[in-house]
Amino acid sequence: MIARVVLGEVPRKHHLAFRGADGRLRHEECLTRSGFDGPYTILYHLHRPHAQRLSEARHGFRLPTPAAPRPLAKRHYRTAELPPAGGPPVDARVPLLFNDDVVIGRCAPDAPDPVYFANGDGDDLYFVLEGGGLLRTPLGDLRFQRDDYLYVPRGLLHRLVPDPGPQRWLSLECLGGLGIPRQWRNEAGQLRMDAPYCHRDFRLPELAGPLDEGLREILVKRGGAFHGLTSETSPLDVVGWDGAVYPVAFPILSFQPRVGLVHLPPTWHGTFAARGALICSFVPRPLDFHPEAIPCPYPHSSVDVDEVLFYARGEFTSRRGVGPGSISHHPAGLPHGPHPGAYEGSIGARATGELAVMLDCARPLSATPAALAIEDPGYQDSFVG
Repeated sequence: MIARVVLGEVPRKHHLAFRGADGRLRHEECLTRSGFDGPYTILYHLHRPHAQRLSEARHGFRLPTPAAPRPLAKRHYRTAELPPAGGPPVDARVPLLFNDDVVIGRCAPDAPDPVYFANGDGDDLYFVLEGGGLLRTPLGDLRFQRDDYLYVPRGLLHRLVPDPGPQRWLSLECLGGLGIPRQWRNEAGQLRMDAPYCHRDFRLPELAGPLDEGLREILVKRGGAFHGLTSETSPLDVVGWDGAVYPVAFPILSFQPRVGLVHLPPTWHGTFAARGALICSFVPRPLDFHPEAIPCPYPHSSVDVDEVLFYARGEFTSRRGVGPGSISHHPAGLPHGPHPGAYEGSIGARATGELAVMLDCARPLSATPAALAIEDPGYQDSFVG
């Protein structure tokens, strides 16, 4: 994800015989991207990681289905009004908007995952609006908390253990992969010194050695369906690993926002890049400093992307009626911009305290029936004045 990392015990070279103190051979597992051409991680197990039997798939979250066609319009969905799905994270995702590149949903779990899950369809990115917990993987444990992004690579077995108390997460299933925008890396792959974050901002798993929780049930999502397996041994039997594919947690408040003489476009806020989508972070920051600047975002006619904003907290000066957990969807083909009075009223403002996650999506997004059930019916007309 960010750089090559080595944790635990590994041999001096890959693909060599590697034995423990008892003389038993460790079993090497390669977790690769783009076949064998992309980033990879090599794990060393006590037991064969592929010794699994087919079993019933007893878990799995709701899959997206389109609602009935509707007129093209600006939309607002209040996710705080969703009934709590509850249960473990592997069951608790509720899809709201989707296309062939990304599924945008809400996850409000109240129990730990009872199985190890691997998403074979895409990388998962969560933004934690409320709550926190533990991501447990063969690569180690990773704590996450409020205001964190949590990234889980495609195909990595894992288990989410939420902390006690309310949990509200934005869930993004990135079906074509997820990474750092290319413009923030130098020719060596390192994050540039002018990037909006640095390597130290990203938290990595901590490997404590092999662990057996007594769980053997595995759930794999592939081809838009869930498949069950049973492992012969604990999947958490890793003694060490080496590579560049691993989960990370990134605090959104560690994002370093750009400030300009006049309003800068959202691309300056790009945090993660997915196939067909740019994920941006809007954090508290000073505003434009030209004496005649209009800090409020200008009206915009987008003919190429659907814009989605997930509001976390703060004063959203350009929009009325939104609050924590609100999702606005402004589709391509319609001009969008600030609510009446916000454009003029922003003149002279010196700072903004908003916190939000934005997606620009190249393909049109469809809404699910769950989204329609929490839609604000007056949102389109609220821009008239």
